[in-house]
Amino acid sequence: MFDFEKLDLYQELKKLNFLVYKKIKTIKDMDPYIIDQWKRASLSSVLNLAEGTGRMTPDDKKHFYTIARGSIFECAAILDLIMNLGGLTQAEFEEFYEGYEKASKMLLGMYRSQN
Repeated sequence: MFDFEKLDLYQELKKLNFLVYKKIKTIKDMDPYIIDQWKRASLSSVLNLAEGTGRMTPDDKKHFYTIARGSIFECAAILDLIMNLGGLTQAEFEEFYEGYEKASKMLLGMYRSQN
């Protein structure tokens, strides 16, 4: 088992990615660029977490954790846009938003632990 697979954060991001992929299949009449960007940002968060976990130095780890957190912020902004365009229910929005907020805080903790 790889180190990143043991992280609660990895499990949270994996769950969010599953939900994103499931949801984007149901969204109709939405600019495909917005949907594609959400998918890419979501995937980027989990991939950069995994890559950062595999790095050897604290500075390298922090770099990838920063990128992963930036991708989560991007997901939150896209989520807000999709919600305002009618692509999500309030309950769906809240589920995604809470997941992104939790993941962001966990990543910040990982970043700070590298000092």
